[in-house]
Amino acid sequence: MNKPDAMFSLMINPRFCDTDAMGHINNTVLPVWFLEGRESILRIFNPNLSTEEVSLVLAKIEIEYLEETFFGKQVEIRTYVLRIGTSSVLVGQEAWQEGMLKATGTATMVNFDKHTRKSVPIPADVKKRLADHLLESDQ
Repeated sequence: MNKPDAMFSLMINPRFCDTDAMGHINNTVLPVWFLEGRESILRIFNPNLSTEEVSLVLAKIEIEYLEETFFGKQVEIRTYVLRIGTSSVLVGQEAWQEGMLKATGTATMVNFDKHTRKSVPIPADVKKRLADHLLESDQ
């Protein structure tokens, strides 16, 4: 990440109930942690997170589990913008524990009008704020 302040960071304290029979954090927990991490992106669109002004819907998520994650050690969720489209934003996320990358994910979020039930273009001011969190390519 070329801009040090571009990434959002959230620290999670895994709960014992987040573990499974294998003794590691269950695969169903990471999507919830990533959702919590995306709250900062949601606030760019809807600062008060008002349910009356819902503006983003989740169209797709993908998660790749790279290493086991364990109870008793904090997990850092890193969130940033990968791509800004006309009406959607692609969000990248990472889960880190003890300096090791444990999981990566992407989420496609669509700017949505809940009254017309259709996607709508992202306003220019929102695009500008999203661009502050855009991962710069090394290409």
